[in-house]
Amino acid sequence: MHSLFDRSICFVGAGSMSEAIVRGLTKLNKVNPEKITMINRGNLQVLHHLHRAYGVIGAVEEEHRQQAITEAEIIVLAMKPKDAVEAIRMYRTLLQPNQLLISVIAGLSIRSISTLTGISLPIVRCMPNTSSTIGLGATGISYSEGVSVEQRQLARDIFESTGIACEVEESLLDIVTGVSGSGPAYIYYVMEAMIAGGISGGLDESTARLLTVQTVLGAANMVLQTEENPADLRKKVTSPGGTTQAALELMSANGVSDHISKAVLRAAERAGELGAAIADQVNSINK
Repeated sequence: MHSLFDRSICFVGAGSMSEAIVRGLTKLNKVNPEKITMINRGNLQVLHHLHRAYGVIGAVEEEHRQQAITEAEIIVLAMKPKDAVEAIRMYRTLLQPNQLLISVIAGLSIRSISTLTGISLPIVRCMPNTSSTIGLGATGISYSEGVSVEQRQLARDIFESTGIACEVEESLLDIVTGVSGSGPAYIYYVMEAMIAGGISGGLDESTARLLTVQTVLGAANMVLQTEENPADLRKKVTSPGGTTQAALELMSANGVSDHISKAVLRAAERAGELGAAIADQVNSINK
């Protein structure tokens, strides 16, 4: 049985992504909040907030932190990338071979995690996005060879509580970062431009914003509910010689589609660069 409810889970890092996951898990009653422990770098206000909001436990004293890590069945690494190497090295002697290690740290590879821990552990590496905060996240998931079928399902259960989860090879997590990890920002960027265009045409800001938000929401739901290809839906909206065609012709002439595709690839490339920098840091420590 792979139920999460009675599993002890320790979050190392109590930022927005950890809260998004905890919110999803508790809202769907997938976990026992009293078996979830949160650890951060000493921000008591955040730990108190998480306890009040979700009933989870905040580990304040170092002894409590160490106990939580040692006894947890699932450990979620959710600290900032710049703090990851130091934090894993600090707590690695507390890790147990039977624990499932889940990382949501951008750029930190399974190989680097394994090197830092110094022991053979089942490792799940994930790339979620900020929409996980409202339960509409998109997460890419990869596994080390030691992750069992049951542990894979446990990981999926965790991230499906915040949206959807797609299993991919680890080598594809950089492009997942380019598509969905950074993706919300692309949509916000387009929305900013649409709002600005509406205002330039005479709409007040509130009306332009409302119309833009509803339009983006409706378009996304059309794709989901009809299961049609976005290209086909675009063609249905585009009448020959009409307003939409005029707008799309201008976008095409300015290479908007190509630029967006290149932006996705550049984000993926940058993810790889950040990962390589972390790997270099890990290798220099272990020389």
